[in-house]
Amino acid sequence: VQLVESGGGSVQVGGSLRLSCVSSHYISGAFCMGWFRQAPGKEREGVANVDDFDIANYADSVKDRFTITRRDANNTLSLQMNRLKPEDSAMYFCAAEFRSRDCRRSLAVGSFTYWGQGTLVTVSS
Repeated sequence: VQLVESGGGSVQVGGSLRLSCVSSHYISGAFCMGWFRQAPGKEREGVANVDDFDIANYADSVKDRFTITRRDANNTLSLQMNRLKPEDSAMYFCAAEFRSRDCRRSLAVGSFTYWGQGTLVTVSS
C-alpha cells in the first residue's frame, strides 16, 4: 500500500488549505484512514480519523476547523483545513489501517500500519 499526500504549502494565519492523499490500494477495505502531523522537535500526533462507517474523530485542537473526507470510490482521503493557526504548522501524514478495527475512533500513531511520506504545511502570522 502506497499513500501519497499533496496540497501542503505556505499560508497566512486564518487561511485555508486542502490536503489530499491517494492510495495505491482500494481504501474500501480500510477500517480507518487518518491524518497525523509532526512539528519539528515534537512527536507525531493524530489530527483526524474516519472509519469504515464514515464516522470521523478529531483532535480537540482542530475541531470545528478541519474536516476529514474519505472517498472510497476514488481511493482518496482529504483534509480541509480552515482558520489555520501558526501552531498548525507541521508535516502532515496520511495513514491507513486494513488489519485491525481497533483504529476506530483512535488517533494513536500505533493504530495505523501504512503511512505516506508527508506534505508540509506552514502557517505564518
